[in-house]
Amino acid sequence: MKKHLFLIALLAIVAVLTTGCGSDDNNDGGGSTGGGGSLNSGKLEFPAPKGGTSVIITHTALLNNSLTGTNYSVEWDTEKSSQRWSCYKMFSAIAGSTVPRYYTTDKTLSINGQYPNDIDLDAAYRFTIDPYWSSGYDHGHICPSADRQRSTDANKQTFYMTNMQPQNNEFNAGIWATMELTVRNWTSKFDTLYVCKGGTIDSDQNIIEYVCNKSHQKTRVNKDHIPVPRFFFMAVLGRYKNTFRATGFWINQEAYYSNSVKSYAVTIGELQDLTGINFFHNLPDDIESQVENVTRAKMLTEWY
Repeated sequence: MKKHLFLIALLAIVAVLTTGCGSDDNNDGGGSTGGGGSLNSGKLEFPAPKGGTSVIITHTALLNNSLTGTNYSVEWDTEKSSQRWSCYKMFSAIAGSTVPRYYTTDKTLSINGQYPNDIDLDAAYRFTIDPYWSSGYDHGHICPSADRQRSTDANKQTFYMTNMQPQNNEFNAGIWATMELTVRNWTSKFDTLYVCKGGTIDSDQNIIEYVCNKSHQKTRVNKDHIPVPRFFFMAVLGRYKNTFRATGFWINQEAYYSNSVKSYAVTIGELQDLTGINFFHNLPDDIESQVENVTRAKMLTEWY
């Protein structure tokens, strides 16, 4: 009897440790739920949602020619008309590019064809105009288009307005793109990467301004005025077999000083202090503590 109980307990531990091996939780439905709900239960890429006026939206798509599952999830703050983060997984079966980047000139799809409103966001919170146009800022992808080019549907979903943040073009096409490429290249070194990325929208000092087309304001005017984050972040958890490593990036989009991604590397513990977001909280407590409290020197040796 004791032997059977031991085996059951051992199997339970193994099940927890092997969460996220590629297609583990890629069969759930899409949609949205207020404040987080059950959609983030057990998913290692999910941070703890802020809740309040936020909703969680999870998009499901064909990820390659045979695998359907979770594409990415986003926490959308309905009061700020902004996403707080997008989170998603990367693994070899969905890496690479076999379809072109989504593009359309069809203006009837939504506010515009190229960056449509999110069909899973309640209509009351959708944009009536595209605040990015003529604002001076790029539509900055958070879950990158290039991370989802094994499926036309998955790639198109990355162009939803809920997956965008305002970014200076020099930043978006420069160091941010380099960081995205760095994360893509890490995919080959792990069984699964769990990624959470976003921009700072939760304090006045971390917001540059609010924009809508040519209107630039210090305070929010209406739901079509969106905050421009001063800082952007990435939190990355890598799993190889039953071992985990984590690293993060923190960067000021107005005042970055180097084109080396290593210059902006921070530990997950540091990133949590900077953002107020609890990353990778669905890990077992001992592993969560391990990846949060690694020294910066060890993190740099493991990743860079």
